[in-house]
Amino acid sequence: MGLLDSVVGMLKGGQGTGGNADLLNAVLGMLGNNAQGGGLAAILAKAQQGGLGDIVSSWIGTGQNLPISADQLNNVLGSDTVANLAKKAGLSPDDAASQLSQVLPQVVDKLTPAGRIPEGGLGNVTELLGRLMQR
Repeated sequence: MGLLDSVVGMLKGGQGTGGNADLLNAVLGMLGNNAQGGGLAAILAKAQQGGLGDIVSSWIGTGQNLPISADQLNNVLGSDTVANLAKKAGLSPDDAASQLSQVLPQVVDKLTPAGRIPEGGLGNVTELLGRLMQR
């Protein structure tokens, strides 16, 4: 069972408090349509600019997800974004980056089952969480 499965299991069981669940909620907020940084499309654009577009594209596509390191994720998201996510989850920035490198590819993969970002974006946090819990 992966980290994402564990977190979604906790949320389904009503145990949605603590670092992992808080981190997932922060990630969904970052990916959603109302995200301050522009959501998943903006993350993909930043990854492409930083030479990591193939990695993020693999999470969206229907093939196998390519791994990303915590350092690469810091480069794509920016250390300020990782620090903000860490604060929301009650984690250190290093721990948050490490966990994000495991969770983010899975979350993006599950939210883009058709292999593309849906027109109009992924939706709001509530919609995203509902879609994850159905899987």
